[in-house]
Amino acid sequence: MSQLAEDFDVAIIGAGIAGASLAAECAPHARVLLVEAEDTPGYHTTGRSAAFWEETYGGPGVLPLTMASGRFLREGGYLSPRGALNIGRAGDREKVEAFVEKFTALGATIRLQDRAALERRVPGLRPDWVVGAWEPECADIDVAGLHQHYLAASKRTGTVLRVRARVEQIERDGGGWRIAWNGGEARCAVLANAAGAWADDVAVQAGARALGIRPLRRTIVQLRTDPVPDETLPLTLGINEDFYFKPQGGRLWLSPHDEIPDVAGDAAPEELDVAIAIDRFEHVVDWKIKAMERRWAGLRSFAPDRLPVYGFDAQVDGLFWFAGQGGFGIQTAPAAARLAAQLLLGLPRDGLTDGIDAAVYAPGRFTAE
Repeated sequence: MSQLAEDFDVAIIGAGIAGASLAAECAPHARVLLVEAEDTPGYHTTGRSAAFWEETYGGPGVLPLTMASGRFLREGGYLSPRGALNIGRAGDREKVEAFVEKFTALGATIRLQDRAALERRVPGLRPDWVVGAWEPECADIDVAGLHQHYLAASKRTGTVLRVRARVEQIERDGGGWRIAWNGGEARCAVLANAAGAWADDVAVQAGARALGIRPLRRTIVQLRTDPVPDETLPLTLGINEDFYFKPQGGRLWLSPHDEIPDVAGDAAPEELDVAIAIDRFEHVVDWKIKAMERRWAGLRSFAPDRLPVYGFDAQVDGLFWFAGQGGFGIQTAPAAARLAAQLLLGLPRDGLTDGIDAAVYAPGRFTAE
């Protein structure tokens, strides 16, 4: 039997990094409900991320959110120095140079590297890798720590969290909403869609048009190698976005940088993608792979233009989008959540969000004539 419906100002669907951070930013100003389908928040994408804070990641349209979030993450102790090295072969030189020029102009710290510099940073690098771009500010993110920070902060300021609560019904209730799940229901004035790979499904349930947010599968494998990767090894990426790897506790985390169209669900790695990752790695360094110890996959959800979607739906009143954050949702969480809370609640901008053009991320960009 359902519990009596509770009343909230804002109900947020999804308790990954998106929903948790938005709840933490809204809760000091409103009564917030955070609804999560799984047993624990962050089970899907957030809990499987090999996240790093990299100024250029996500492209020029994401960079303002990344840069604005950096200070919060550093001062909160969520970043550990890593550095990132984007590498290319002789035929990639112009592409690497253009990459450096473009992001330097946007304020990123990035420098062109020659073969000698690459060899110093990545031992055993095969000889055809001759040019690179060095990003010294890149850092590992304590994903679990950041996620738990937001969950704890939202709880302290009154957020009600419901887990094992897959929303089965969304309907209008006067000027607001009624949502229901197995064993519970609630009413709210604003429904916030932070459902990640399920964002379009939630929107359609609410009577809105799907925006074309697509879940794409990303594969990661954990390798035991000879030599053992030094913890100072940088995040090493192919300039053509076909691999990246980084050290993790004496092991190597490797991805083929894949983006395979998938369906919203519990993503699992495919044998072919694992094999591709290992093959590409063996063409980068002369290391020996002693064992593949783990493999996993997560879903990254992108809007058609690969920019995030923040703001009220252009056609359905009271439906707020906080979705389409691809693989950059963790590194942009502080600024993105603050901006979204300001848009949702009509709060003034502050030092964290000044200078961010919210119109770039508005859902209406997909419905404008």
